[in-house]
Amino acid sequence: MIDRDRFPVDPWRLIETSFDLDDAGVTETLFTVGNGYLGMRGNHPEGRHAHEQGTFINGFHETFPIRHAEQAYGFAEVGQTIINAPDAKVMRIYVDDEPLTFDLADVREYERVLDLRDGVLRRRLEWVTPSGKHVRVDFDRMVSFEERHLSIMSVEVTVLDADAPVTVSCQIVNRQDGEDVYGGTPMAHRKHPMDPRKTERFAERVLEPQDFWQDKLRAALSYRVAESHMTIAVAADHVVTTENAYSSRTLVEPDIAKNVFRFQAKAGVPIRVEKFVSYHTSGTGVPARELVDRCRRTLDRAMASGYCAHLRAQRAWLDAFWDRSDVRIGGRDDLQQAVRWCLFQLAQAAARADGQGIAAKGITGSGYSGHYFWDTEIYVLPFLAYTTPQWALNALRMRVLMLPAARKRAHQLTEAGALYPWRTINGEEASAYYAAGTAQYHINADVCFALAKYVRATGDREFLYRDGVDIAVETARLWSTLGFWRRRDGVEEFHIHGVTGPDEYTTVVNDNLFTNVMARFNLRFAARTVREMEELDGEVYRRMVARLDLDPAEPEAWERAAEAMHIPYSPQLGIHPQDEVFLEKEVWDLERTPPGLRPLLLHFHPLVIYRYQVLKQADVVLALFLQGNQFTPEEKLADFEYYDPLTTGDSTLSTVVQSILAAEVGYQELAQDYFERSLFVDLADLHHNAADGVHVASAGGVWTALVAGFGGLRDDDGLSFDPRLPAGWDELAYVVHWHGTRLDIALRTDEMIVAAGGGEDVTFTVRGVAYTVAAGDTVTAPLADQGPVIAGRPTLRELIGERREDGTLLAASVPTTETTTIDVIAADD
Repeated sequence: MIDRDRFPVDPWRLIETSFDLDDAGVTETLFTVGNGYLGMRGNHPEGRHAHEQGTFINGFHETFPIRHAEQAYGFAEVGQTIINAPDAKVMRIYVDDEPLTFDLADVREYERVLDLRDGVLRRRLEWVTPSGKHVRVDFDRMVSFEERHLSIMSVEVTVLDADAPVTVSCQIVNRQDGEDVYGGTPMAHRKHPMDPRKTERFAERVLEPQDFWQDKLRAALSYRVAESHMTIAVAADHVVTTENAYSSRTLVEPDIAKNVFRFQAKAGVPIRVEKFVSYHTSGTGVPARELVDRCRRTLDRAMASGYCAHLRAQRAWLDAFWDRSDVRIGGRDDLQQAVRWCLFQLAQAAARADGQGIAAKGITGSGYSGHYFWDTEIYVLPFLAYTTPQWALNALRMRVLMLPAARKRAHQLTEAGALYPWRTINGEEASAYYAAGTAQYHINADVCFALAKYVRATGDREFLYRDGVDIAVETARLWSTLGFWRRRDGVEEFHIHGVTGPDEYTTVVNDNLFTNVMARFNLRFAARTVREMEELDGEVYRRMVARLDLDPAEPEAWERAAEAMHIPYSPQLGIHPQDEVFLEKEVWDLERTPPGLRPLLLHFHPLVIYRYQVLKQADVVLALFLQGNQFTPEEKLADFEYYDPLTTGDSTLSTVVQSILAAEVGYQELAQDYFERSLFVDLADLHHNAADGVHVASAGGVWTALVAGFGGLRDDDGLSFDPRLPAGWDELAYVVHWHGTRLDIALRTDEMIVAAGGGEDVTFTVRGVAYTVAAGDTVTAPLADQGPVIAGRPTLRELIGERREDGTLLAASVPTTETTTIDVIAADD
């Protein structure tokens, strides 16, 4: 899927051997460095010809009034969007006063490398100037995992074969409130103006200047955000190392600070400039001047340690990360490289988020406006919970802090409890399109599911009883008022109407299967948690009852609703309908839809899409995975075979789930195909929007596809494994932590080996056979095979001719403006 001449295989590095302006946006994303708080896109330090000159800070945003074409009560009122932090990446180079710029430069050698072991972006090139001088330029950039507020970069320039004047211009630029200093609109804002995945633009000034100053080689800029009233400060200091004579000059204005170094370079004598940069932000009214002081302290500490010390600390941090997080694929270095790149993106998105959310694009781009979605809870939290539980806890803390706004939102929608926003930064709903936004009530169950996943993996009931129970109770309360009771054939059923599931090509429906199944889990988990607290810790239970004003009768009501939850099922087709009327719709013929009309959301009005059986992403199939113990193997196979041909994959969240279920039910080759498509979503720009940032949830899904799909891990009823090692893989090895005990797992064609680190004994099953591994011991489980094998893939043609509940036949078509004869179906057809 990748040009391997330009991006060669290396299991620990992403390497680019030639520069191409045509895909600058994609490579800016791929070579981003960040730490969960601060992210710097892979823009070249010369600061020109960028898709998006992005420096982003998690949660740093502006707000604006949402202008609806037609207003109604309860519509989201205030939008939020991530904004560009002042850009400190610029380190421009001039030789003989000629600038190094890629559109004109004669570059003879070029290599850019993102090293996944030390978290440093490096670029090495040889430039021949217009006067024929050969210049070697080496550039490094690092965002520190150890020091949350620190980035360090360096440039080393050597004129190889002549003396020459050399200038290095180091800058901090406020790009948010202006175009590039050379003029022109960034390419990020030129394509697909109606694409909902893009971020908003502002006509008014966003960053209001506060303190700005120069002191020797140190410069600082600070701002207050116009409407959100957040504050930010950035400061940079420099270290120059050379045997060449040089001088420096400075300039500081409200929107730019410069430190310009002018050298009289001798042939072969290197020039090195190191740039230490610190960012601090606040959303709670901390004055910009105080943030500048914090930047000072960060720089003082960082520069006292020195550049090399920070490189060593970064390597040590990542050594520990890979030790507990790496997934190894035997015999496939091409896949290994991509897997590690994805896992590295998860570290860059979550490591130092420290109580902020994990945005859909992390801090690699402005796509989706920097919003947090349910993607984090379903696709990212499992990786965090099983490898670095503290990061999972930090992400869940964000949801605890959002509870007041979620309670307010539920009240607006005339419901009890709390309703989490579908997309947000500050806790308020930011989706202007309620049908595919607010109507996704399943967000409540997704957050509760992530909480339960974390507790199952870690056993951390202290957090559950202190803070997590508030999430469980308030989300359960919403279902109790959102749903309602009906009696059918003498049986009472609990229904949920007017919701949207994960599939955004089907909106505002009754009894969406995913929503109902996940709501049932939410209700059961909340009731069980409350009862456990009452039994195990009476004092904590009483404080919770008082804090949440819990009626002792509520848990029983939740359990009753859960047991009576209506789960749609079609005996005629032998499948679970996605919702009550999904099977009544016409079938979209995806197999005959031209590639130029994909993704559908950019080529068809939503009303057209809503009339068809067609999916943006796996919906029922996701429920089959997340609540797999609630369905039989036969049901999973039937549902997968029905929905797979209807799924467009227009969402990057889809193929990872399809891979997991394909592996489980037996479509082994298809599972590998879906996995590889997930693996290269960004690296191969398969959805043509990687330029807007990394698809972080897809990267998290890659880990889940490996560990839960091919590794077969489940934790619904204790820890269990039913592995599916792909053909052509020598081994799949990974690490999980279960209740504090490290488990090193190696899957081979005929055995599964589990080695335990320190901690408690761990009991688990492999295909129904129970094993216990003691601390420091190893257990080997023999495997007769790798599960069932079904050739090929389900096709739409297999569905055609099947009869619905009303006796009508399923037929497939593609929407068209051409008139056709309307067939009349007789009652006895």
